[in-house]
Amino acid sequence: MANRPGKRRFGSIRQLPSGRFQIRYPGPDGKIRVGETTYERERDADKALSLIEAKLTTGDWTDPQRAKVKLGDYADKWISERTNLRPRTVEIYKGLLKRYIRPHLGGMPIGKLDTAAVREWRALLLGNGIGESEVAKAYRFLRAVLMTAADDQIIPRNPCRIRGAGEEKPEERPVLTVAKVFELADVMPARLRALVLLATFASLRWGEVAALRRMDLDLAAQTVSVRQQHVELDTGELLVGPPKSRAGVRTVAIPEAIIPALRDHLDQFTAPEADALIFTGSRGGVLRRSNFRRAAKWDESTRKIGFPGLHFHDLRHTGNTIAASSGASLKDLMQRMGHDSVRAALIYQHSTAEADRRIADAMNAKIANNPNGSSSGLSRSG
Repeated sequence: MANRPGKRRFGSIRQLPSGRFQIRYPGPDGKIRVGETTYERERDADKALSLIEAKLTTGDWTDPQRAKVKLGDYADKWISERTNLRPRTVEIYKGLLKRYIRPHLGGMPIGKLDTAAVREWRALLLGNGIGESEVAKAYRFLRAVLMTAADDQIIPRNPCRIRGAGEEKPEERPVLTVAKVFELADVMPARLRALVLLATFASLRWGEVAALRRMDLDLAAQTVSVRQQHVELDTGELLVGPPKSRAGVRTVAIPEAIIPALRDHLDQFTAPEADALIFTGSRGGVLRRSNFRRAAKWDESTRKIGFPGLHFHDLRHTGNTIAASSGASLKDLMQRMGHDSVRAALIYQHSTAEADRRIADAMNAKIANNPNGSSSGLSRSG
């Protein structure tokens, strides 16, 4: 049964051979949609059309056909469409999808997901012994995917609405004293000693310190410039590129007390070319994290100084803590650490040079007052 002329301003209703009524209506893109269900009475179909029209007017309408897509397929597409993601980030997202989301929710139509299903999924992961930090990462990834689905009008709203579910509560990491930093450096092979000192007192990440080249270190100005980083993928592929955020590109003041150790290292272990890597393996190749751990006998060395389980990143954490104790402002600290949470970190780089020097001088004073940090004991040959 066709619409009666002039009677309907939105959509249309037709009677099927079965006697039931079917609705058709234009979506926001102009394409005609067919109703997901049929109605026994024409007035029920009319009410359904009125409801859809109201949702289109208020922006609450969702596409019923697109809502049938499986969550796993949609998440795959979500990752592939984000061309600005770094390779390591793509690897992390795909891992979260494969390990935690696809096995439990991947086959569910995206339109069927609700907060109860998400809550049950999260409880299942925690109940299976997955760490809280890993579950929080998976939840944040799922929330980002479904936020896009909501923006695309595939679902009416994001069902990830569990308070605090995306917050990580990492365990408290150790902070070494200045004396312990030097003690750790002194049990390192000679070619790795300066690496430990620079990573700590310049607050550098592993990928940043591993990518440093001779031209990045200015001993006269007592600064190190972070321009690149190494990223190791799970496949073993090594990528060289800029830091993950603009704030990561920075110049950091170095405490004067570690300059002799850095000078000795450059003389003994770094090739003379300006673009030569400062820290390399024993054969001069790129220093990878796994090679460093073996060469440094990291587990044995950290146990020897009384800090079993110490992570390399804890050196940066130690440096950040020492820097914070200098009394520098938050902006100055964020610039030194290369945190992208300060939106205009690079804008402040020049204006904070003086404050950054005060941070390095404060570090230098702490090192100079340490028995193991006297200038006579900072460099070591061998």
